[in-house]
Amino acid sequence: MDSLGFHSIAALGRLYASGAVSPVEVARAMLERIERIDPRIDSYLTVTADLALEQARRAETEIRRGNRRGPLHGIPYAAKDIFFTKGIRTTAGSKILSGFIPDYDAAAIEKLNDCGAVMLGKAGLHEWAYGITSSNPHFGPVRNPWDRERIPGGSSGGSAAALAAGLCAFSLGSDTGGSIRIPASLCGVTGLKPTFGRISRYGVFPLGHTLDTMGPFGRTVEDAARVYEALAGRDVRDAGSVDRPLAPHVFAPEPSLTGKKIGVPRNFYFDGLAPDVEASCRQAIAVLEELGAELVEIVVPDIETYNFLHRLILLAEASSVHARRLRDRREDFGDDVGMLLDQGLFVTATDYLNAQRKRREICRDFNRLLAAVDAIVTPAVPLVAARIGQLEIEIQGRKENVRLATTRNIRALNLTGLPLLSVPCGFGSEGMPIGLQIVAPLFDEGALFDIGHAYQLATDRHMRRPPTAA
Repeated sequence: MDSLGFHSIAALGRLYASGAVSPVEVARAMLERIERIDPRIDSYLTVTADLALEQARRAETEIRRGNRRGPLHGIPYAAKDIFFTKGIRTTAGSKILSGFIPDYDAAAIEKLNDCGAVMLGKAGLHEWAYGITSSNPHFGPVRNPWDRERIPGGSSGGSAAALAAGLCAFSLGSDTGGSIRIPASLCGVTGLKPTFGRISRYGVFPLGHTLDTMGPFGRTVEDAARVYEALAGRDVRDAGSVDRPLAPHVFAPEPSLTGKKIGVPRNFYFDGLAPDVEASCRQAIAVLEELGAELVEIVVPDIETYNFLHRLILLAEASSVHARRLRDRREDFGDDVGMLLDQGLFVTATDYLNAQRKRREICRDFNRLLAAVDAIVTPAVPLVAARIGQLEIEIQGRKENVRLATTRNIRALNLTGLPLLSVPCGFGSEGMPIGLQIVAPLFDEGALFDIGHAYQLATDRHMRRPPTAA
């Protein structure tokens, strides 16, 4: 039963349909694994064992009666602890909300309840979802299952770590400046940041109002797609929600990218990479070409400038979210998040508005690039996971700030609202995962799914298990 922790959503669905295993058996197996393994990595802040078994029993009864609600029926998951959960504490990884118990569910939780999914608990994160390490000053660090002395990435570090360790079948995260793609890359799982506005933010604690995007982590691209399809849709309670048609993606049984044009940046994205990251990503791109894709060399705009603009916009928006708490309870913020929020108080309205105007340029430039190709591929993170507490890292003989280096290839793309995917594409010299980032046109998550799925059918990078998971 221990191996059930690493089954895909589709595989669990087939087992349920055949009667070989039940949702209750899977839920119990997952809860046993959480009790045994999670003390090593601390991916969960709250485990909802009673609720999980109740939901699993209901799913089991319905499936046995032939009333299967869909691919997520009876599938166990973890939710980042910024998603409101009725009657269950939602901390946002903060001291201030450590005892907060919402009286309603987030829209995403509502939809998963409607699908019959089984919630195992709430996953740990960087405080207030504002950082890339998930080393939380109030709850302790989330640890990377591949090496417990390393970060899992953030801010959705617990969601990715739990999935990588086989402690859930999928998980929910949020991506404001890379908070899904970074932990997906560093933990060796698949992470999807959909088009901005595709998934409702209702009932999710905010960080950056014009940047926050909800999305799933999955064991495979197909898993991530099925969760995305369950969550996507118009929600009048979210002012940023969009109304666009959505149909279940049809996955080809044989991997082929014939007819697909994939842009490979000539500038910026392959600069300053750790050698093992560059080698793995180049190999992954070669696999895409072997699968039939036509590689097209492209030139991207000034990403460094847009990274700076993203940082400025997020500083202002995050400090706006926390203005009252900063005034009344400044001492209850951790050092790193507190300093960022203090900086945001000094961003002027003029600077913020000018940054938002400049933001239109990167949207225009990437839309133009994506009019000529089906997708763009880049390394996701320029390095493997840093060690917990490490502030600087050396890449090709040059010392860099860990936070800035980790977000270098990730951050600016949040300004565009484009759909983005990180898939495992290799391992570094120390056995740590490496991710490939795929960028597609607005509302064309299908292009991400086609490319990522073909790559995963042709390789086994996403199938390896971390040592902590045993």
